[in-house]
Amino acid sequence: MDFAFLDKYWLTFLKGAWHTLELSFFGVLLGTVLGVVFALMRISRLWPLKFAASVYIEIIRGTPMLVQVFIIHYGLTSFGINLTAFMSGVIALTINSAAYMAEVFRAGIEAIDKGQMEAARSLGMTRGMALRHIVLPQAFRNMLPAIGNEFIIIIKDSSLISVVGISELMYTARTVQGSTYLPMEPLLAAAALYFVMTFTLSRLMLWLEGRLRHS
Repeated sequence: MDFAFLDKYWLTFLKGAWHTLELSFFGVLLGTVLGVVFALMRISRLWPLKFAASVYIEIIRGTPMLVQVFIIHYGLTSFGINLTAFMSGVIALTINSAAYMAEVFRAGIEAIDKGQMEAARSLGMTRGMALRHIVLPQAFRNMLPAIGNEFIIIIKDSSLISVVGISELMYTARTVQGSTYLPMEPLLAAAALYFVMTFTLSRLMLWLEGRLRHS
């Protein structure tokens, strides 16, 4: 195999990896915030909120992400909504991540001993205050491994965003394939960068999990 093309295209691959990290960061960050909202809706005593959150989660988890990307980037143009490729990618990753994060947060919240909520309420806290100050901080620490796994999944799933033309890592590999006429080597270079990103993130999450457990 000939990897001499990296002398010319290594910077292009690094830019693609950076765009992948940007997409993944905003997707997970916004998806986490939105996931908390839907998780609270799922455990709400108001059935319209619970029903709406359940419908959203089931629809998003039950449809391919690629279809969601096409709907957001191309389908919304029927309503006069024209989004940039980057914005479409962030929105697609956000709504997809939110559905999975909602279930992670819901499970994490429900795993906290009910006595925690009862004790907080007995001290005069409202249900919202108890969730914000007592339940969610404990749940977040327990859910940190799942959040890290979701980040890793989003990094890999971001390769699907290449279909709308954003120059993330997979799009870069396909572009270099066309320029160099090399079928395998650019894909292996992209795979190596994906591995470096996900492996580094997994080690970082393990370190952070250990620090939180120690504290």
